Amino acid sequence: MSLVNEFSIPAALAELERSRGGHKAVVCGDIEYDYAALRARSLRLAAALEGAGVGQGDRVLWLGQNSRRVLEGVCAAAHLGAMFCPANWRQSGEELAFVIDDLQPKIIFWQDEEIGEAVQSARELAAHEARWIQHDSAPENEFEAFLDAAPAAPSPRFVDPASPVLIVYTAAFEGRPHGAMLSQAALMIQSLVVQRVQEIEPGTVFLNSGPMFHVGTLMTTFATFFIGGTNVFVRRTDPAELLRLIDRHRCTFAFLVTKLCMEMTELNKDGRYDLKCLRSQTFFPEWDAMVTINPRDTRNTSYGYGQTEVNGLITWTFDNQPGDVGAHGRVAPLTQLRIVDDADKDLPAGEVGEIVLRGATVMSGYWNRPEINARRQRNGWHHTNDLGRREADGSVTFIGPKTQMIKSGVENIYPAEVEGCLRRHPAVADAAIIGVPDPKFVQVVKAIVQLKPDAEADAEALIEHCRAHMASYKKPRSVEFTDKIPRTNIGMIDYRALDEAYGGGNYPGGALRGH
Repeated sequence: MSLVNEFSIPAALAELERSRGGHKAVVCGDIEYDYAALRARSLRLAAALEGAGVGQGDRVLWLGQNSRRVLEGVCAAAHLGAMFCPANWRQSGEELAFVIDDLQPKIIFWQDEEIGEAVQSARELAAHEARWIQHDSAPENEFEAFLDAAPAAPSPRFVDPASPVLIVYTAAFEGRPHGAMLSQAALMIQSLVVQRVQEIEPGTVFLNSGPMFHVGTLMTTFATFFIGGTNVFVRRTDPAELLRLIDRHRCTFAFLVTKLCMEMTELNKDGRYDLKCLRSQTFFPEWDAMVTINPRDTRNTSYGYGQTEVNGLITWTFDNQPGDVGAHGRVAPLTQLRIVDDADKDLPAGEVGEIVLRGATVMSGYWNRPEINARRQRNGWHHTNDLGRREADGSVTFIGPKTQMIKSGVENIYPAEVEGCLRRHPAVADAAIIGVPDPKFVQVVKAIVQLKPDAEADAEALIEHCRAHMASYKKPRSVEFTDKIPRTNIGMIDYRALDEAYGGGNYPGGALRGH
């Protein structure tokens, strides 16, 4: 590629300094600064990382909650050709230790407040050695000291925009999480689509109220950044704090789900906070009266279909025409979608098969998973492991995952991970996980457990075992005991039989959801 055609995250940030230098880029607690300051901090962080030995292809791990420093970290990594990974801070110490040893980062930025116990446990359990820098330390901040000791900018270098810059770990399909690598170009191109669909513009003030280890939040974070809007960061989801931030900073957009909207509505019954600045889809009458409903989005339906591996949503419902058949919209620009059979042959409209994708926003692959990459990217297409249908009018309907998945709130839970945890309990011979309908969380986890002969364990003990070894939201809410886990004639767990016997159902009919 000729240099005259080069455009990357560092190039975008340089242009934002020229064209939007004085515009507010970041709000994080009491800290506010513009695009000129954001670029200066990102350059200095890149220089600090470079001085600590981070270079092309190296990884930097974020073990913390939402922060402006996640955006700074991605920008800094882009200057070096490195990769920045915001980990799921809700995980247990054991799960975080797996990420550390799998990712093998040069630098780990970590947070003590609220999650320090899990982080310290991970540090003790992990075999990989890295340089640890606390980002919320007091009285002297280690992160800021790390920056202050560095030059103003890193050594000049060319970084291919096609190189990965962000790693987001998926839920644990196949029994363990996998780090999806997203390139600079993928982030920029997806931002163009998100800007159009979500009507992101330079005056947008986006409240990062969803977790920043989730592309559902990040795709709007970057869309707002690349167009020169304002990102407001909140450490974690707290309904009272979100109300205050929306009112104070006149946020126009936020990542919200129904449960959170209900909590915010209850807290704002007296109308002390003015939320009319916030554009939202419709949820329920009390919420709708508090905010400004986007006239394009009054259906209270999912935005479309997507996954971490494609940098968020890949189909959108906003472009649907009256009478469109597909429940999950039409394919985004610069993307191809096919529905194929087990031999990767195209299926005719109306038939269900695997969704396969190709395009600029598809991941570069999973970090350190060559065998899985070969399988999932065979024949030059990303195989999603999801089932869908192309309708006769060209629109798309997502049917569900090829592998069993449970949707609890906004979290994806894969049975293989929870089942593996249960089988490690000394009293358990076999275990299976299903999702049972729940009015609040869509589904909750139910475990069906087969104990070893003469072994004893009650439901509470097994639930606590899971809580101790994985994120709390993954643990079973209930446990049923059986003499034998039903299996198919090829030895696979018969989830259909389990659903029928134990009340499973309400499996997801859509993917990422938010605004």
